[in-house]
Amino acid sequence: MKEEPNMNMTIITVGKIKEKFYRDAIGEYLKRLSRYCKINIVEVADEKTPDRCSDREVELILEKEALRIMKCIKDDDFVITLEIKGKQFDSVEFAGMIENLGISGKSNIAFVIGGSLGLHEDVTKRSDLALSFSKMTFPHQLMRVILLEQIYRGYRIISREPYHK
Repeated sequence: MKEEPNMNMTIITVGKIKEKFYRDAIGEYLKRLSRYCKINIVEVADEKTPDRCSDREVELILEKEALRIMKCIKDDDFVITLEIKGKQFDSVEFAGMIENLGISGKSNIAFVIGGSLGLHEDVTKRSDLALSFSKMTFPHQLMRVILLEQIYRGYRIISREPYHK
């Protein structure tokens, strides 16, 4: 009998994916991950960002997006925000972190990817872990693909299954 995945992951993202090639890559990783965990992507609406907006306009945009994000986070979620200044892991360490969360009884993980302006401090304060994949900035659409690939790689490592390095 096949064991059901017991880890629930939610990826909360600001904005929709318009490009078919990103949607195809996301779909492929979601299919691959289905044997390891339950994973759900929640898209919250992004705010239109005018060119050269003021600091106050940026703050208002981030506040509106934060309200939408916070509605998607459950009380028992272990929240991981993706932030440039977050902690960096290699793939084995990332896999170990996911495995340890499961072992310690944290079976609901919510990853949060902000929009083009990043994340409001209300979201980062709720975060249990700030995670960085690089000091570089990536488009949030591509970040979804990178995150899903690393989660998949992590489960392959946890399961002691081959995966290219």
